[in-house]
Amino acid sequence: MTSQDIMTLFQYDEWATKRTIDSVSKLQDEQYRKDLKSSFGSIHGTLAHIYWADCLWLGRWKGNATFPSITADQIPNLVALNNRWQQYRENINIYLAAISDNILATPLLYTDTRANKHFEPLYQQMQHKVNHSSYHRGQIATMLRQLGEKPIATDLIEFYRTREA
Repeated sequence: MTSQDIMTLFQYDEWATKRTIDSVSKLQDEQYRKDLKSSFGSIHGTLAHIYWADCLWLGRWKGNATFPSITADQIPNLVALNNRWQQYRENINIYLAAISDNILATPLLYTDTRANKHFEPLYQQMQHKVNHSSYHRGQIATMLRQLGEKPIATDLIEFYRTREA
């Protein structure tokens, strides 16, 4: 996997997250926060979890051994969450711009949230981070359907198609 491949994957992740935020921004606050019995309860809880995991992974890659937990209760609304994500995007884009193919192939040691140590190539960790976000965006699509709303497409192939258009 090359640095350009990783950059494209993170561009997809940003595109899909923005589309998801735009999609849920039309909801009433009651719908947005409704406990729909998903992994993180509400759409707000799920988005907050994705954001926290994004920050956690970036922190690991930058050498931070720990990263404080961010809960949905600490983020008052979708506007505040989106503002935080914009800052994250600036930080991740700076980080990605400095990544070489050699660094991507290098195993990177980190400790997970259960204190287990892992040692995988950086590109695999990055692929996992994007896949993690995609998984939870899929949950949000299901939650939108439960609320009688139509989710927006965030498939990778849709991203490629829109870039080519």
